[in-house]
Amino acid sequence: MSFEVAAAAYDRFMGRYSRLLASQMADFAGVSAGQRVLDVGSGPGALTAELVRRVGASAVAAVDPSAMFVDAVRERLPGVKAEREAAEALSFADGVFDAALAQLVVHFMADPVGGLGEMARVTAAGGVVAACVWDHAGERSPVAVFWRAARELDPGARDESGLPGAREGDLPHLLRRAGLRRVVASEFDVPFAHASFQEWWEPFTLGVGPAGQYLTQLSDDAVARLRERCRALLPSAARPVAWAARGVVA
Repeated sequence: MSFEVAAAAYDRFMGRYSRLLASQMADFAGVSAGQRVLDVGSGPGALTAELVRRVGASAVAAVDPSAMFVDAVRERLPGVKAEREAAEALSFADGVFDAALAQLVVHFMADPVGGLGEMARVTAAGGVVAACVWDHAGERSPVAVFWRAARELDPGARDESGLPGAREGDLPHLLRRAGLRRVVASEFDVPFAHASFQEWWEPFTLGVGPAGQYLTQLSDDAVARLRERCRALLPSAARPVAWAARGVVA
């Protein structure tokens, strides 16, 4: 899925959570000074910024299919090599990185095994490929309440629970299919606190991702009903959890 929205809109919708995942993701992948690292599906740069803090801008590359996100990374993180590319067709030579990371993106790849395989191709032997995806199937994601309310009101609503990597065991399976070895699984969690219901709800109206796009298709009355059902469900929301997995390049 392409996210052709302004970087600021993504920041308000998902960036507020992905920033909290970034240090956990970099730790899990073992990113440290002296390495050269690739951020695949970088968005506007939440994880990219964490990688820059650890290894320096000149040692980080970032790719994303969205031109607006690539422009945001270039503006926010000068020195990072940011390119508009899909995970499934990376332009880098074989084995040029020590680690390749994909945060909250595998489930949106057109070909997840192909994308992870490309990440492995551009990573040196013994290097790490790591990925994480929200536990959409277990309803432990920042958008779980939204989709629970949507399904109650519209049984035909298609949520994100069936996407690749969105349930326990999916990511390790995908990494193995992509040729990674010594695959390890884990999970990350993030705080889920908002000053008000409106603070949580308003970013959904910006048209970002599957939830935002679903909302734009509804009538005003349907949006109002969905909003109020979310208001009732939000206090019982589970703490968001992301499934994570990493593997070593042979």
